[in-house]
Amino acid sequence: MKILFIGDIYGEPGRRILLDNIEKLKTEYKPNIILANAENSAHGRGITKKIYKDFMNAGINLLTMGNHTFGNMQIYELFEDENINIIRPINYSNVSGKGYKVIKYNDQRVLVINALGRTFFNLSLENPFTQIKEVIENVPHDYSIVDFHAEATSEKVALGHYLDGLASAVIGTHTHIQTADERVLPKGTLYITDVGMTGPLNGIIGVDKDLIISRFLNGISGPNVVADGPTWLNAVLLDFSAKEPTIERITIYGE
Repeated sequence: MKILFIGDIYGEPGRRILLDNIEKLKTEYKPNIILANAENSAHGRGITKKIYKDFMNAGINLLTMGNHTFGNMQIYELFEDENINIIRPINYSNVSGKGYKVIKYNDQRVLVINALGRTFFNLSLENPFTQIKEVIENVPHDYSIVDFHAEATSEKVALGHYLDGLASAVIGTHTHIQTADERVLPKGTLYITDVGMTGPLNGIIGVDKDLIISRFLNGISGPNVVADGPTWLNAVLLDFSAKEPTIERITIYGE
């Protein structure tokens, strides 16, 4: 089993480089399942019905989300479909959508779980540690992949060790900066603190750099503007096909 996980897709630049390169990724890495975090895919906030359709037509099997899940109102219409291939953080309370889904490939079942970290987020969230563990222990599967959308590296590392030997992989998202700590944890779980971002290369985590620099200089906030210019795609390949599983970082540069 090979699973390709694509980092946070940010705005039109992120969608463009992904759609321009997805066939190349399929050919080179031969994934059985493709996952992607799409919470920033619609101008940095949420997802639309058209974007969802484009991603499905490109061959992505399942989209995960994060703190911007409900940033675009069309998500409510998408979640009306019980079979929608989008999951939102499992530790939201009393909201639309589901926090996990089982994808079948031949006779193998891949359980994908999405969760939000609580450190530095001003949100009322259930405990992601206990909720994820409960799902893994009670939902039948052959592989389990966790997208942990969180700010703090310490919280991500802690979850990785907490689920070591229980989850097949714990993949961090949200910070948009790919970390160089991909590894196999002591009990066999594949781990990376952040898979990175698919979007503008020369922005600041996807946003126009001059706007963000101005905020640091004068303290005045305004609406985010997606950065122009070159792009890049960050992803990881999770390979369970050999006796020892592996995780490989991927970066593709675009125009």
